[in-house]
Amino acid sequence: MRGVLGAFRELDSTVSAIEALKEKNVGLIRVYTATPRHELEDAIQAPPSPVRLYTLIGGLLGVTFGYWIAIWVSDYWPLVVGGKPIASWVPYTVFGFEVFVLIGGLSTVAGLFIHARIPKLTLQVGYDPRFSHGDYGIWVECPPEQAATAESLLRQHGAVEVRRER
Repeated sequence: MRGVLGAFRELDSTVSAIEALKEKNVGLIRVYTATPRHELEDAIQAPPSPVRLYTLIGGLLGVTFGYWIAIWVSDYWPLVVGGKPIASWVPYTVFGFEVFVLIGGLSTVAGLFIHARIPKLTLQVGYDPRFSHGDYGIWVECPPEQAATAESLLRQHGAVEVRRER
C-alpha cells in the first residue's frame, strides 16, 4: 500500500483538502482524528455502515429462536390449564423480545469487530501519534504517478507536514 500522508492543525483546511482530493479523484482517502467530527464525515461522504445489517439479521434470528425455544419447551413439557392452547404467542413475546435484544446486540458487536478489523495485529500505514492529540491526518492511498498531485494538493490546503509512505 503506497500513498501520501498529510498532517493538519486546522479542521477547515483538512476539510478543504479532502474536497480537493475527491474532486481530482487522486485515490482512496482515510482521515485520522482524535474525535469524530461531522464536518469530516460530510466531506468524506462515506456510505452507511454495514454493521446495521448484522443487528437486523441477529435480531430477527434472535426473536425467531426465542419464540421457537419457548414453543418447543411448552410442547415438550405441556402444562394444560383449563383448555387453553399449549403454545400461544402472546406470553412468549417477552422471551422473544429478550432473545431479540441479546442476539441483536451480540451480532452488532461482532459486526463492529469484523468491519473495524479489530484486533489489528499490524500497525496502520499512515498513522501518526499526534493524530490522537488534536491534529488531523489525511492518508491518500494512490499509485506512485498520482503521489505528486496528492502532495501538492495537501500542501496547497495548509498541511503542516506531507510525506510519502511505503
